[in-house]
Amino acid sequence: MSNQAKVTSVEVLDSLRAGLIIFMGKARRSLDDAGDELRRMRAWLQHDMRTRWESEVRRCARVLEAAEQELFSAKLSSLRDNIAHQQIAVRKAKHDLAHAEEKLRNTKTWTRNYEGLSDPLAKRLEGLRQFLDFDLPKGITHIVQMQRTLDAYAETLVPTDAPPSAAPAVEAATTKPTDEFSTPPPAAEVPPATATDTPPTV
Repeated sequence: MSNQAKVTSVEVLDSLRAGLIIFMGKARRSLDDAGDELRRMRAWLQHDMRTRWESEVRRCARVLEAAEQELFSAKLSSLRDNIAHQQIAVRKAKHDLAHAEEKLRNTKTWTRNYEGLSDPLAKRLEGLRQFLDFDLPKGITHIVQMQRTLDAYAETLVPTDAPPSAAPAVEAATTKPTDEFSTPPPAAEVPPATATDTPPTV
C-alpha cells in the first residue's frame, strides 16, 4: 500500500475555513433574531394585547352602563315614546362589549397555546446554537491543524541540495588536445618517375 498522500490544493482548506467562519457569524445573528422574535411575540400576547383588550372590556362596560342608564331615564321621562336613539346606543354598546370580550378570550387562548407551540422550536434553536458555539469551532480548529500538517508534509518534499553541475566534465570532454601527439605526421614525398624507370619492352 502506498504511503504517499495525494494533496491537490492546500488552499481549498483555507477557503473552507473562511467560509465556515462567515457561516457561523451569520447563523448566530439569525438565531439571535429568531430568539428575539419569540420573546417579542410572547411579551406582545401576555402584556400588550391582554392589557389592551382588558382595558377595552372595561371601557365598553362603562359605555353600556351609561347607555342603559339613558334608556332607563328616557323611559321614565315624558319622552318615553321616542326612545329609539337610546335603544340603538344600548345595542351598539352591547355589541362592542361582546367584541372586546371575545378578543380578550382569544388573547388568553393564544397565550396558553403559544408556550406549547414555541417551546419545541426554541429547543431546536438552542440545539443549533450549541452546534455553532462548540462543535463548529472544533471543526475549524481541526481544519487549521490539517493545514499545518499538510504544510509541514509539503516542505519535506522540496529538495534541499541541488545536484552537482556537470559543466566541468562536459568542458573537459569538448576541449581539443594540444600536445605533440595530436599533430598528424607529414605526408611522404614520392620522387618523380624517370626514363630509366620505364620497364623494358619484350
